[in-house]
Amino acid sequence: MDIVLYALTALLYGGLAVAGWRSHRHTALRPVLESVPSIPVASNVSAASGMSPSGRALLFVALLAHGVLLHTTIFPQNAMVFGFAFALSAMFWLGAGIYWIESFFFPLDGLRLLVLPLACVASLLPLAFNGVRVLPYSAAPLFKLHFLIANVAYGLFAIAALHAVLMLLVERRLHAMRGGGALARQNPAAGNGWLSSWLDTLPPLLTLETLLFRLIGAGFVLLTLTLISGILFSEQLVDRPLRLDHKTVFAILSWVMFGALLTARRVSGWRGRAALRWVLASFAALLLAYVGSRFVFEVLLHRPVV
Repeated sequence: MDIVLYALTALLYGGLAVAGWRSHRHTALRPVLESVPSIPVASNVSAASGMSPSGRALLFVALLAHGVLLHTTIFPQNAMVFGFAFALSAMFWLGAGIYWIESFFFPLDGLRLLVLPLACVASLLPLAFNGVRVLPYSAAPLFKLHFLIANVAYGLFAIAALHAVLMLLVERRLHAMRGGGALARQNPAAGNGWLSSWLDTLPPLLTLETLLFRLIGAGFVLLTLTLISGILFSEQLVDRPLRLDHKTVFAILSWVMFGALLTARRVSGWRGRAALRWVLASFAALLLAYVGSRFVFEVLLHRPVV
């Protein structure tokens, strides 16, 4: 049953990603084709304006299949199996789900072309890296709550990091246009090709910025709850409220960094490239808190410690 879910999930994510890139390629080629009178251009090759209803329905099926797969593989027979591959799979499942919700309100085709290939690869990682141990305390209600909140926070910050990457690309393109003179402003796609046409599918930069900080704000609240529930669970499990291991240190560091970013945004309206790079650095610290450390233990050191 699991292998069927793996195949279905990867095929749906992969198929939607390929369809999205093909549609983007046709959209990028349209100005070139229209400039040659002898080449007819199909009327359905138009600028991207978001997912079609059928594409959105297929993505919903992919999310359902991926969610069932995660549940059956992480919680087999009242136990719990977890590791860095499962963390990445869950992160990009939530990221794809957040994109699916956002797609109802904004034409985020540029984000889709990043999220779906990553979700496809991440969904298959547990097949290759399954050397994790079963957690004996997985049935504890407080641990389940901690696990759920933590993974939702990871998903929110993952999609926020992808937003930041797209915004940095848009900012770089705008600076290149300003420095390229009148010709670059009249024909912004001339020097950038497919990248320029891909960025044209995104909403305005201010809209992306608003979405970014909404995601970070929600993720920060959940990360705060993750740390609190983790402290309570640690006290319940080992009679010690806080263990200063690598996971805890990087989690607290990322919490401080995201908190500083939100504070600077509220107090001084911090924005621009420096703020976006701070977002990526904060997300990197969060990745090191669990995914990075689990990768080192499970793959490099062959010590699947949770």
